[in-house]
Amino acid sequence: MDVTDVLARLSSPEGRADPYPLYAALHEIGEAVETGPGEAMVVGYDAINSVLRDPGFRVSDATRFDETYPGWRAEPVFIQCVDWILSLNEPRHPRIRSVIARAFTPRRIASLEPAITAIVDELLNVMADRGADGSPVEFMHDFAYLLPVTVICELLGIPEADREGFRPLARDLTGFFELTDTHTMPAINAAATGLLDYFTSLAAKRRADPGDDLLSDLLAVSDSGSGKLTSAELLHNLTLLLFAGFETTKNLLGNGLHIVLRDPPSGAAVTGRLVPPSAFVEEVLRFDSPAQLTTRIGYDTEVGGVRVRSGAEVTTVLGAGNRDPRRFADPDRFDPMRTDGGSLSFGGGAHFCIGAALARLEGAVAFPRLLNRFPKIAMAGEPVRRDRFVLRGFDELPVTVA
Repeated sequence: MDVTDVLARLSSPEGRADPYPLYAALHEIGEAVETGPGEAMVVGYDAINSVLRDPGFRVSDATRFDETYPGWRAEPVFIQCVDWILSLNEPRHPRIRSVIARAFTPRRIASLEPAITAIVDELLNVMADRGADGSPVEFMHDFAYLLPVTVICELLGIPEADREGFRPLARDLTGFFELTDTHTMPAINAAATGLLDYFTSLAAKRRADPGDDLLSDLLAVSDSGSGKLTSAELLHNLTLLLFAGFETTKNLLGNGLHIVLRDPPSGAAVTGRLVPPSAFVEEVLRFDSPAQLTTRIGYDTEVGGVRVRSGAEVTTVLGAGNRDPRRFADPDRFDPMRTDGGSLSFGGGAHFCIGAALARLEGAVAFPRLLNRFPKIAMAGEPVRRDRFVLRGFDELPVTVA
């Protein structure tokens, strides 16, 4: 297959369902391929790593949107997006990220482990009750969604009664990151507006009655007049923290269980303590990454043997880098005990995922408790994978637990 054929197949439903053979074809071509004049798709591990860590590559921000999409100010999602830490370069990015990062210090994340364990056990109890008679249990909703959304909502201080309503909004909002047209801008904008309205209302309540939560802490910073965080920057990044805080972790949990269901010995190794839970999570992240790609704006340079021009788009395919045979021995084999681990799934450099440690902890707590509680867990019908490329996961993963 030539490059044009591979790229066309990647954008097809079949390619989105299983991109890995196509990544393998790209690896045979090189670490990067030219996708347009001065533009590149980077698939090699080392080349991706260098792009993500090179401050010369920038993310798309308001200035970029002015060049590529002059009407962006009429779109509510873009109004929020230009304040997200995902879409900021210096000097705004370090200023805002440093404030939000206070919620994700190693000490604070580690302190959440007892709470995460309790949430996991409660969700497993519900699954056990629903599936006690052999009836199918829908894992993606009953566990994979509820665990991370409960954790991030507890961290932010979102009342329990409000949490279920976030799922359809977040589902629509993630369409903003996709390369397909399966989600229309009206639906995306409606989701962005709905989440912003919610956080505006909740912020007003927390100002009147502060709590012991991240939202109250961030409000104190934004209201201090210090210039560290404006009200708009706070509210817009709360939307990002909410859906980013559970969307990728939900996919990590679903992708990991799917691997176990197809390869039961890998789950037995976890329950038998032959594999540390953290190593299992790392291999899930490498083998079937919840986030498959990210993009940067280039400068006049060379990446993986391909010339890049200033202002051109560079796509770093994290999922391909995680299967790079130059970096990983037998990359298409799931092996939690591999000695050449180290995935690109959380990105790298200044934009390394701020919630990576939290996602890893949730997975490391969840998988051994899930698999020990339900040693006979099995597929109960065909799983339904989301028709997405960037954020890779399942819509439905029905299982039996008894």
